[in-house]
Amino acid sequence: MSKKVAGIQIPDSKIAKEATELLLEHGTEFIYNHSLRVFVFSSLNGQRLKTGYDPELLYVSAVFHDLGLVPHYSSPDLRFEVDGANAAREFLRSHGLPKETQRLVWDAIALHTTIGVAEHKEAEVALLYSGVGLDVMGEGYEHLSREHREEIVGLFPRSDFKKRIIPTFFEGFKHKTETTFGNIKADVCAFMIPHFQRKNFCDCILHSPWED
Repeated sequence: MSKKVAGIQIPDSKIAKEATELLLEHGTEFIYNHSLRVFVFSSLNGQRLKTGYDPELLYVSAVFHDLGLVPHYSSPDLRFEVDGANAAREFLRSHGLPKETQRLVWDAIALHTTIGVAEHKEAEVALLYSGVGLDVMGEGYEHLSREHREEIVGLFPRSDFKKRIIPTFFEGFKHKTETTFGNIKADVCAFMIPHFQRKNFCDCILHSPWED
């Protein structure tokens, strides 16, 4: 892997290298390429917005952000974002990083699909959210130069991303579709499962045990 991509330095500290090894061991090539693109996109957004951030923590957040989708880290009953966040927190704890650092990375991963919240949090949280949004939905695409786009995708190919990412998401939580209640991944279930019945917040209110 190149040490610099689109002018962005790829962290090569001990922690960064070990995080990458876990991604390569337990993830897939598709998730690896997506995760590295997310880091570079997030970093470019940080440069453009002149936002100060910790590159190593942003990198670890990007590396772990979708590992909750893979069997090694997937729980039977938690949102995949929380599974990835828990794995990253344990990884950082094992390296002796302080609890505040663990919390920051946990928040970045746990909130990376939470529209309307993540962008108002700390720099690493907001930037990871922006990098995911750019790679998955093209948010901020107009700020990405053609030169940078071609360099990044050349090193970390999208590999028919639009067709593959939805089934990839679904594979990670098809055994626990109830965890998508109240979040955008319910859209994935509706796309993948014929006649999928979403849990409804209003029904929860109306069918509660309260008399009034």
